[in-house]
Order: sequence, then C-alpha cells, then structure tokens
Amino acid sequence: MSYLKKPLVGIIMGSSSDSKVMHSAATALDEFGIKHEDQIVSAHRTPTRLLEYAKHAEKQGFRVIIAGAGGSAHLPGMIASHTTIPVIGVPIMVYNDKANSDKFKFSAFGGLDALLSISEMPTGSPVVTVGVNKAANAGLYTVKILANEFPELKNKLKNHKEVQHKSVLKESDEMKKLGLAKFASKKFKK
Repeated sequence: MSYLKKPLVGIIMGSSSDSKVMHSAATALDEFGIKHEDQIVSAHRTPTRLLEYAKHAEKQGFRVIIAGAGGSAHLPGMIASHTTIPVIGVPIMVYNDKANSDKFKFSAFGGLDALLSISEMPTGSPVVTVGVNKAANAGLYTVKILANEFPELKNKLKNHKEVQHKSVLKESDEMKKLGLAKFASKKFKK
C-alpha cells in the first residue's frame, strides 16, 4: 500500500510551539500506519515558503494537508488558496510568546479567533475545520478521506470504532461497580 511507503499527508504548522497541539494528528496517522511529512510553514513570516510548500505537496502527491495555526490562523486558508489538495485546518488556542519562550500562553479569545478565521473562508476556497486544539480529529478525518482510496483503511477504522465502543462499556461497568465518586477520584487523582 502506498500510504505505508511514502507520505500522502502533509502536516504543517505556523510555529514550533504549535507542535504542542499538532503532534496529536501525527499520532493518529501513525496509529493507522499512514506516512506523513511534517514541517513548519508560517503564512506571515515565510510567505514564499508557503507557496513553495503548496507546489511541493502537489509534486509529492499528497492527498491531504493538515494545517494548524493560532490567532489570525491564516495558514490553512492560504495553503488552500495555492493548491487543490484538501486542507483540514486545526485552530490552535495555545501559542508561545517568543519573548518568553519557556512558558506557553493562551490566545486572548480562547482559540475562537483561530476557529473563526479558519472556518469562515470565502466561497471558492474552502477549508475543513476541526475544533480548537483537536488535531487528533484532523488525523482521523484524514484516515477517513484516505479510506476512500485504500479499502483496508476502512477495516482499520471499523476496528478503531469497536475499540472505542468497548472502552466506553468497560468504563461504564467500572463506574457502576465503584460508584461515581470513587470512579472519578480514581480516574482523576492528581
């Protein structure tokens, strides 16, 4: 299967601090054995690199680009404007203040700014948007897209859903046995 041999997915983010959220997309793809290429491409600080990346993604035969950005979050929309490859935007709430790079801060609008920026693309240049900081969902949605081309991924997705189903039933049984207070104390102990 070609998704096991060469990257068919590009994961890009506007800053290295976005990796704090975006690694979940990579983890989801890795779970299904889907190769991906990960890069930092800033719509504002490296606009020419953004155009070069769009050309690179098409030349490499990527099927999906997952693009994460916070604040004004122009990266997903700008990459979508330069390619016909489907783009999944991940609005990021957490960002790194470069003046104090060891501490993460939160956007003033709790990620709503990024969510609206990505989801409100003009007609003709769409970007699929997941929830704020939901990079794992972007990864899983990518698997669903690729499953249209690679039927064995559909089987893997069915198995994934079955594991989720069983996990919920197991936790429910445990909660029923322990009672809510003990269950929550055990699950969320610090």
